Amino acid sequence: QVQLVESGGGLAQAGGSLRLSCAASGRSSSGNVMGWFRQAPGKEREFVADINWVGSSTYYADPVKGRFTISRDNAKKTVYLQMNSLKPEDTAVYYCVADSLSVRIGVPSYWGQGTQVTISS
Repeated sequence: QVQLVESGGGLAQAGGSLRLSCAASGRSSSGNVMGWFRQAPGKEREFVADINWVGSSTYYADPVKGRFTISRDNAKKTVYLQMNSLKPEDTAVYYCVADSLSVRIGVPSYWGQGTQVTISS
């Protein structure tokens, strides 16, 4: 089992920045692909970004490419999402996810509880 706890959400202005953190714990908390999804009001949950176990490979959804950066610190069992040049359309609940194989194919095995990000114009 893997437990994921997000932090760092909040309110920011358009053009600003926020950094989300996700701390992993549990027996299977090592060796996973980790990533972020988000769900805006009235919309389906969507993939945002992922990173492999060693941190050598990252992948981003087109709407956030060039603005968001995913990284991880395995010693701290933490993954980060640095969000720059924020837009009102980035407003959503952001979920940290983890899976031993992939978070882009199928449904990730583990989900955090989510953290709200609200961007004002």
